[in-house]
Formats: sequence, structure tokens, C-alpha cells
Amino acid sequence: MTDLSALFEGWKTSLGILAGALLFGWLLRTALFRHLHRLSQRTATRTDDILLDSTRRYWLPAILFAALLPAVRVSPLEADYRIVIERAALTGLLLMLTFATSRFVGAWLAGEPAAEGAPARPSLLQNFARTTILLAGAILILDNAGVEIKTLLTALGVGSLAVALALQPTLSNLFAGLHLSVSKPIRVGDQIELEDGTRGMVVDIGWRTTQILQPAGNLAIVPNARLSDMRLLNYSLPAAVQAIPVPVGVSYDSNLGEVERLTLEVATAVQRESETGDPDHLPTLVFTAFADSAITFNVVLRARDFADRLVLVHEFIKRLHQSYAEAGIEIPFPQQVVHLERGAGE
Repeated sequence: MTDLSALFEGWKTSLGILAGALLFGWLLRTALFRHLHRLSQRTATRTDDILLDSTRRYWLPAILFAALLPAVRVSPLEADYRIVIERAALTGLLLMLTFATSRFVGAWLAGEPAAEGAPARPSLLQNFARTTILLAGAILILDNAGVEIKTLLTALGVGSLAVALALQPTLSNLFAGLHLSVSKPIRVGDQIELEDGTRGMVVDIGWRTTQILQPAGNLAIVPNARLSDMRLLNYSLPAAVQAIPVPVGVSYDSNLGEVERLTLEVATAVQRESETGDPDHLPTLVFTAFADSAITFNVVLRARDFADRLVLVHEFIKRLHQSYAEAGIEIPFPQQVVHLERGAGE
């Protein structure tokens, strides 16, 4: 009995520290996290929500690993055993910190484009950031375990050089994807057109290829290295709104003043009433040429984004055709007038 009492006295402080850490971790996870979650829902930023969701599962083991360090130091264990347990506890703590940081950065980089109105971030950027954090955490853990980091890094450097020589095309696509993700000539969600005629919305920029969703529903896969060297047109930069010149022609017998007034009236109504039009834009009309069969002009509308252009032009042409018919303004068919001259003796 005396031996048990003496053993308990020696471990009393250590067990008290561990029990207190376990109780604190349980309270933190149940009561405090619930309160913090309610508070985070009231804020406009998503960073606090992501931080809570990313670290929730790691708080309790992290607290226990952290409490194990002082608990072991005041325990009656021999110095050699204490050092081993302290290293193991610190390794577990670094592991929890690495996983939590990786999850937080990956979720934060993913974002919520539908809710925030900003383009989504490429998966390459998310995966690269998470991999970098995991590698840094692995190096810290190995260093804490007593592994010689300099020797390991030297071996990895020599091995990486050999791998780089063997995987030049893959690495070329990888670095081209990083360039596209960081410099942002294109972004996920942008409407682009390549010099070979490929057109569509950027779905994702991966470690090797970029995916482009075409209007027909097909998915075009373009290598990152080729895309970075290609001339392209980004319809979403510098702004999403799109100016649309619509060519129109009327007969030579038309009253151009009346044509201009009626056309701008229809264009302004379509621009403000259509959900696809920019309500702040004031349409303009410019006569362009005396063509073969009509006097031509352009009406400049503006859509909210690239995908809305066809809908806006459709509504404008439909209303303009009806208004011209009611006003007696002719939109002529292509035609030529041939004048025949009689000979002098006829």
C-alpha cells in the first residue's frame, strides 16, 4: 500500500496535468467551439469559418500532446525515457499543426466564387500550397526525430535533378500552370478564345492541363505549356461587361433621323429591361456606310458578361424588327439596280 501511495505521489502532478488538459480540450470542443461558430456566422468574411472547420478535429489531440510535455518533465521517469516521450509528443503536436494548416490553406484558397462573386482559384494553386506545407511539416518532424536534414536535403537535391531531366515536359506544364495561376492572365470562370478558335469557360487549371468548357458542353483539355505560349482573347478581363456592336441596314428611302430616334429608343428599352443588359449603359448609334442595297449603321449595346451577349442581341433584333414594321421602315434584301441604256439608233 505504501508503494502504491508513493507511486501515486510521484505521478500525481503529471496525471493532474493530463486530466486538466483532457477536460479543457473537451470543453473547448463542445462549448467554446459552438459559441465561436455562432459568432463566425455573423461576420462577413469566411476566414473565421474556414479556420474553425479546419482546426476542429485537431484541437483535442493537439492539447493532449502539448500537455504531455510538461507532464513528462515533472514525472518520476528516467531522463532517457522523458526525452523519447517528449520527442514523440512534439512530433504529434507538429503533425496536428501541419495537417490543420494544410486544410486551412487549401480551403481558403478554394474560396466560394458563387457567394463572393470572385473567380474560383485553380486546383493547382491549392494542391501546390498544401503540398508545400506538408513537406515543410515533414522536414520539421524529421528534424525533431533526430534525422540529419542536411544530408537528406542533399540526397533529395541530387535525386530531384535526375527526376527533372527525365520529366522535362511534365515540369514544363507544372511551372506553366503555376505561372498562369499566379500572374492570372486567365482565371477560373473566365470566358476565353484561343488562337486556334477554341472558345469557352475556364473550368480549372491543373498541374498539367487547363480545362475549358465549350458552349456545346464539350471539355477541351489544353496543356499548360502550350496555353502559356498561345495568343488568346480573355472576354472577362479587364471587366466582365461586353460591348456588342449590332449591324443594321435600312433602305435609301428611309428618314435617317426617324431611324436613329426609333432605334435608340428600342435599344435603350432593351438595355434597361433585359436581365442580361447593363442598365447603366446608354446605347449609341453610328452610321457607317452607303452599302450596295442599304444605308448601314451599328448599334452598340452592352451585356453583363460574355454569356449574355446572344440573349441581349436576340431581344434587340426581335423588338427592332417589330418597331420598324409598325413605323413602315424597310430593311431591304440584298439587291442590285441595273440601268439599261438604249442605243443611239433606237
